[in-house]
Amino acid sequence: MAKEKTVFFCSECGFEASKWMGQCPNCKSWNTFVEEKTVAKSKNKQVSYGDRPKAVSIGEVAVTEEVRLITGINELDRVLGGGIVKGSLVLVGGDPGIGKSTLLLEMCRNLSDKGTKVFYVSGEESLSQIKMRGERIGANSKNLMLQSDNDLDNIFASMENCQAEVMIVDSIQTMVSADTDNAPGTVTQVREVTNRLLQLAKRLNVAIFIVGHVTKEGMVAGPRTLEHMVDCVLYFEGDGNAGFRLLRAVKNRFGSTNEIGVFNMTDKGLEEVSNPSKMFLNGRPENAPGSVVVSVVEGSRAIMLEIQALVCDSNFNMARRTAVGVDYNRVNLLMAVLEKRAGLNLAGSDCYVNIAGGMKLNDPSADLGIAMAIASSFRNRALDSSVCIIGEIGLTGEIRGIRNIVQRIGEAEKMGFTSCIIPSSNYDKSSMEKMGIKIYTVSNINEALGLIK
Repeated sequence: MAKEKTVFFCSECGFEASKWMGQCPNCKSWNTFVEEKTVAKSKNKQVSYGDRPKAVSIGEVAVTEEVRLITGINELDRVLGGGIVKGSLVLVGGDPGIGKSTLLLEMCRNLSDKGTKVFYVSGEESLSQIKMRGERIGANSKNLMLQSDNDLDNIFASMENCQAEVMIVDSIQTMVSADTDNAPGTVTQVREVTNRLLQLAKRLNVAIFIVGHVTKEGMVAGPRTLEHMVDCVLYFEGDGNAGFRLLRAVKNRFGSTNEIGVFNMTDKGLEEVSNPSKMFLNGRPENAPGSVVVSVVEGSRAIMLEIQALVCDSNFNMARRTAVGVDYNRVNLLMAVLEKRAGLNLAGSDCYVNIAGGMKLNDPSADLGIAMAIASSFRNRALDSSVCIIGEIGLTGEIRGIRNIVQRIGEAEKMGFTSCIIPSSNYDKSSMEKMGIKIYTVSNINEALGLIK
């Protein structure tokens, strides 16, 4: 007979222990262990291996092409790698109210209008609430099936009957599996529900999207093993005060993880942004000290962003450093290079760096733009508002080459910029002479700062 035992799980990584611990030995997180009850299955002493699957040579494996469903939302298709792959399990995470359910419901509207059968399950909203959201965005096709339930057995029975090609589960923390007695949202319950949904996706060759809540640190609530079980992890992020939203893939077995999708939240739902550069540069001040424009690459697209810096005398013994949208340690590193290599005395000054529009930037090609914005504010001298800055800075003050330089310059030219500062190692006379934009080349930080009039 199966016995019940009490174990402790780490809510961050899913590590299992027989007793409570203050710090998880696996992920080193503090106070993350929760107590849960599990059922130990009895072992079968008679084991037969005759009918079990056997290993095969890689040359004998038949390769089948991925069958993708086009959602009709170009930004979503780009992040997914070209569309929805049948038989895949996709996790969509994001802050409450960011627009996860709206995005998925718009996807369901487009798919159902094309004749694809979609099954939408909600454990948080009633059918009337889903209907109200659906009417707001125009989702009223008979191919869109709804169910308000959190019992996984009932959901599986409905799925078998409707034979849908795409299934939405909103949200994973509300679902309950009868095989586990734990409360909804616990580590054991979330892991068991996800495992059963994964088996359903592979068995019926149906694409399943699951919505996951996030913690205050921005990670999907529940064990980190949840991200390892799914085929694709998408994060829906953005500033709650701003209208735009970013859809970013952090894991994708069927495409690139560098792509991002840009949306704009309106009263009629989410709208795609085909020209993100125009949106991020909207309202940019001209000839203002501390304001520069950089060209970064996210996935397969180049985007123009405004970097703002404010440097002022500190009133405290220790100067303040604040970075929004860029790595705080990277800003400190660049300020150290400016002090050592360019002779700027920044030790007694407060420094604030911000990416206008709320975009989070990890591209090292923005180093030169950040450094020149800081120097511009420190000297109180403005850069020409029609110049774009591209380049990575090394610790010795050298300007290092970056990738996709032609694509970045082309985006700057398309947005009406007349000049561009690039690393000397990236200059190609044959391809850049034909461009209708003036190119300035720099090899170190002092040459770049000399362009500030």
